[in-house]
Amino acid sequence: MSCRSSWRNCAVEADAEILDIDRMEDDIAPIAPDVSRIRELISTLELCHHKADRWVHNIVDAIGEGRTRKGLGTRSPGQYHAAEQVWQNACAALSAWCAGCPSTSLDLRVDTAPASQLLAGIGERSPLKEWQVQRMIDKIRSLVHWPQANDDPAAQYTWMLLGGGEYESDYRSQCPEQYKEHEDFWLATVRTIIHDTVDENQVGLSLGVAIDMLWPCHWGFVENLQIVLDAIGGNLNPERPFAACGRNITLLPIRDRMETVSSTLRVFYDESESDATVDREILAMLGEPTDEKRWLTASLDKTIKLQLDPPAEMRTLLALAGPDWIAQ
Repeated sequence: MSCRSSWRNCAVEADAEILDIDRMEDDIAPIAPDVSRIRELISTLELCHHKADRWVHNIVDAIGEGRTRKGLGTRSPGQYHAAEQVWQNACAALSAWCAGCPSTSLDLRVDTAPASQLLAGIGERSPLKEWQVQRMIDKIRSLVHWPQANDDPAAQYTWMLLGGGEYESDYRSQCPEQYKEHEDFWLATVRTIIHDTVDENQVGLSLGVAIDMLWPCHWGFVENLQIVLDAIGGNLNPERPFAACGRNITLLPIRDRMETVSSTLRVFYDESESDATVDREILAMLGEPTDEKRWLTASLDKTIKLQLDPPAEMRTLLALAGPDWIAQ
């Protein structure tokens, strides 16, 4: 049975636990607006986000209070994430390289990494490399809250191989119209294969897919940036796997913390004891159990568990290597 849309960030098919949680929802219908908004926060949670731990804390806090002021569109005008300086510096370094500046002359840092170090593996300049780096810039800029990027259609990113939806997994079968003028560059990019692993299994990752999945908000953005730049320079054997949007989720730095949160939520909505580690602060934040809180905490727990250990159908989607035809 297909899942309800509220499970879109963690499952395609409903298992027994999801069906039980859906029945909890049905039992408390109609859902109050504040409760519905909290459930939507859970539906947009991505544990691979660099602020995922904070997101989970905010959701738990909202469940305890019964309302939330968090979510899309709630940031004050002119307010920026501290991480956006990292993303701006990445684009500045890549743009400078495209403009012909020697990588050794760039006095910029992308998080803790010197830009010169990131660009060192790209090698000698060529029209193909410049085109590929420009696609990286487009990708990063399209996901950052910069007015010039949002207002300028030319700055929007055109997906190379992936379908382009937030949870889309289909591959393109031909060159996008926007890249037709440089179709040879596009084809060379998507047919460049990085020798990678997913959960320690050997796979081939298309450079086109790697650029598509270069999410600046990902906890491993700088490492992924290095992998892509090195691949453009010809190094197709990275030292670490490419981790993005659930891909190689076992490398998640907050994995142990999320397992503790999960076991704590279960203690709350099941009102049971657990041999696992329990965070008493979370239980205090949640307050007294109610039917709405049980439904929300069960939903959050299941979402965390499914993202930490995706079901088989999601693992297939998250392999994100590339369509069969690119190797032909």
